[in-house]
Amino acid sequence: MSSVLRFKAVEEAFKKKALCVEAPKQRVPEYYGKYVFNRKAMAKYLSKDTMKAIQNAVDNGQTLERGIADHVAAGMRRWAMELGATHYTHWFQPLTDGTAEKHDSFIDYENGPGESVIEDFSGKLLAQAEPDASSFPNGGIRSTFEARGYTAWDPSSPAFVIEDTLCIPTIFISYTGELLDLKAPLLKALNTVDKAATAVCQYFDPNVKKVYSYLGWEQEYFLIDEGLYATRPDLLLTGRTLLGHESAKNQQLEDHYFGAVPSRVAAFMKDLEFEAYKYAIPLKTRHNEVAPNQFELAPIFGETNLSVDQNLLVMSLMRKVARRHSFRVLMHEKPFAGVNGSGKHNNWSLGTNTGVGLFTPGKTPQENLQFITFVVNSLMAVYKNNALMKASIMTAQNAHRLGANEAPPAIVSAFLGTQISAVLDKLENSTSDEAIVMDDKKRLSLGIAHIPEVLLDNTDRNRTSPFAFTGNRFEFRAVGSSANCSSAMIALNAAMAAQLIEFKTSVDAKIAAGATKDKAIFEVLKEYIKISKPIRFDGNGYSEEWKIEAHKRGLDCETSVPEIYKAYTSKQSVELFAKTGVLTEKELHARNEVKWETYTKKIQIEARVLGDLCLNHIIPVATRYQSLLLDNVSKIKKIYPEKFETLGGMNSALIEEIALHLTAIKTNVDAMVEERKVANKIDHEYDKAVAYHDKVLPYFDVIRYHVDKLELIVDDEMWTLPKYRELLFIR
Repeated sequence: MSSVLRFKAVEEAFKKKALCVEAPKQRVPEYYGKYVFNRKAMAKYLSKDTMKAIQNAVDNGQTLERGIADHVAAGMRRWAMELGATHYTHWFQPLTDGTAEKHDSFIDYENGPGESVIEDFSGKLLAQAEPDASSFPNGGIRSTFEARGYTAWDPSSPAFVIEDTLCIPTIFISYTGELLDLKAPLLKALNTVDKAATAVCQYFDPNVKKVYSYLGWEQEYFLIDEGLYATRPDLLLTGRTLLGHESAKNQQLEDHYFGAVPSRVAAFMKDLEFEAYKYAIPLKTRHNEVAPNQFELAPIFGETNLSVDQNLLVMSLMRKVARRHSFRVLMHEKPFAGVNGSGKHNNWSLGTNTGVGLFTPGKTPQENLQFITFVVNSLMAVYKNNALMKASIMTAQNAHRLGANEAPPAIVSAFLGTQISAVLDKLENSTSDEAIVMDDKKRLSLGIAHIPEVLLDNTDRNRTSPFAFTGNRFEFRAVGSSANCSSAMIALNAAMAAQLIEFKTSVDAKIAAGATKDKAIFEVLKEYIKISKPIRFDGNGYSEEWKIEAHKRGLDCETSVPEIYKAYTSKQSVELFAKTGVLTEKELHARNEVKWETYTKKIQIEARVLGDLCLNHIIPVATRYQSLLLDNVSKIKKIYPEKFETLGGMNSALIEEIALHLTAIKTNVDAMVEERKVANKIDHEYDKAVAYHDKVLPYFDVIRYHVDKLELIVDDEMWTLPKYRELLFIR
């Protein structure tokens, strides 16, 4: 495609701007949560007894009577139909990192098979459905001929209406009871960390009856003009550009970060917020990110289960809204080489039913002892399970992003900041159980009369740390943009639950031996601080020195994605998940099979697309341009034989350079295809994934190098693929 045609593609996208939906004139509270069956809606459509039963199930974990489901279903159907719903679906999260749904109409025969129908929705249909379990990734748990699987209603996550469909959040299990999704183990992890943390909190406050896990995600993404997107097969099929030379200008001036939002993007953001607010997704922040065409949005924190569902829903809304604005949204972790990729920072915290944040310093020594207790146990959990933490966020896509001077390295460490580190060091070396005192936020005077004093947090930020303490929470920065947050939250909350169980056992043993409660807690914490010290690192995570140091400390430094996944089935992880009741060993092995298979297929698809682009786009175009140069050289030699060396030398050199690159491309593509054929014959998913990682993937960079060199040589009018300078700057 020539530059002229590419420009026309963008112009066509501009013309569609008139189709964009403008934000409404009413204020946000007037329509916030309109399409969510929340407690306000329940109070209108359910009886008081039914409402109370739902609240007890959600708040106190009480089992719902089957008959209650009929009452809920009737009220839910009335509410949904008033919003225009004609169908319902069980909305679940299979092992694909996305969501799945099968729509069924409300209609049924009125009195058996006949001419008349009614609209009905029973408690049985609300509580359970039966999708095909063999058609989703299952790691060998279900054979193709063993198709039965079940979805079951999760009342803790409210139903919602999208267009004409009532969506009911559910878990997904096999016919034989194994978990086939991400929501079910997440719910188990949250239940376990609630019980374990509540038991520890009661050392400090007997009024604590429940502990909530909170999640605040920060979603980074790219926008690209729809017309240009359609002309890039690699973006269409893989979500990233497999080819493309860096633009002369990209992010090196750092002028895009927090800059003025382009008007087209601002319209998209407003429209997205309007849609999100209708589903009670509390989007709070929007801004330009570091790379051109890269942006970020973030909501107010929420309970982890609901927050995960909201992130999945908002990603779906982003794709729909982007199309209305003639954009395509890219959530691949590294869609463009040479500029920052996209992450989804998971801000994680714990809080009690009494309103206390367990990662928030207190005002009394006892409150601070509780604070330090939970911080130290978090360090222990991450230290003992640092390989598992990395495995929980690792994908073929995220491997391109981690450690590339834009995201944390693929070594999990924890950053605390100077003050908390000093407190832990003092506690570790103390000989008495002296009171723990946390400084209030310091005040920083800027010396400018009309600028007020700035309150400084007790800790700085460290963007190179995968697991950083940021004042009242830990920020798990390594999570990828396209990921389902559940994976990281399952590992983190399960690890924390197991650690708190161990902590309480140790403290109770010391109390039984005659120690006072505070003395027992201090002694155990001092031991934990020493043990977990290798996980603490406040320096530059990008440095080569840290890689060497991390290896000395015994931290997991593996970089091969297939190898990293093996952390899920290590003895440590199997015992962890069994102890917390989150996942069985069989389920862990099945999930690893899914991860290896998914990794293989991702690389396989990219290899096929890369080969096709080279053979069908790059080589023909470069050869055609080379032919033009050959024709030019031939004519110069014929007309000006005596001046040929002077007049034809440059083009002769270009012809030779093109030939060298074309030969390298064809040779390496052929070799890559042969390695792919060999890998495809391997039966075991782990061995196949390793073969794709070790034998197929290395060809990508080699081939790309030669193609990108040709991009700089070949006539721009002839080059068929939009270039980075066109893709990365919204006009």
